[in-house]
Amino acid sequence: MVKTVVFDIGETLVRDDRYWGSWADWLNIPRHTLSALVGAVTALGMDNAEAIRLLRPDIDPRALRQAREEAGQGEYLDETDLYPDVRTGLQALRDTGFRVCVAGNQTRKAGDLLRGLSIPADVIVTSEEWGVAKPDPEFFGKVLQLAKTPAHETVYVGDHPANDILPAKLYGLRTCIIRRGPWGHLWGNDAATLSSVDWRIDSITELPSLLSES
Repeated sequence: MVKTVVFDIGETLVRDDRYWGSWADWLNIPRHTLSALVGAVTALGMDNAEAIRLLRPDIDPRALRQAREEAGQGEYLDETDLYPDVRTGLQALRDTGFRVCVAGNQTRKAGDLLRGLSIPADVIVTSEEWGVAKPDPEFFGKVLQLAKTPAHETVYVGDHPANDILPAKLYGLRTCIIRRGPWGHLWGNDAATLSSVDWRIDSITELPSLLSES
């Protein structure tokens, strides 16, 4: 029986439009160019940050991020970046009695911004705050510490098979892929992916009833 639901962040709770659009604007390249490259490198199994390195091989991503912050064009999140079902879906899970956690590959600032939106979650953390990122198994060890439940009573919800579903499943967690965003749509009907998931959803609002029946 599932007792804790842990959510990925990017393209699970938060749309990545603003994030990649702002990077394209900062680098002075067409938004479509960067978006297409992000899709290409991810489909090849590479980290999506490689898209920026392809465009600017000589850059230091950390220094570039700092330069954006100093120029007042750093990371930003507001209500419009959340998918429409986030508040209602997470609240419904909590009302049903599930512990709700959020843990994804994001910066410390992104964590602060997301906590500032006061979404219905018991706790929110990011990979930069932990010092380890998906798909490293250590990340999912920390997920279980966060969940406060055994692996078989914990489900990890994400959109990306290589970063979310497969490593969570290998660590013993139950898994759910959400079909939205580029990766959720690209792999949401893939037979190999579906063989590794316990549930497939199109909306977070589906989870309370699905998990209550598990």
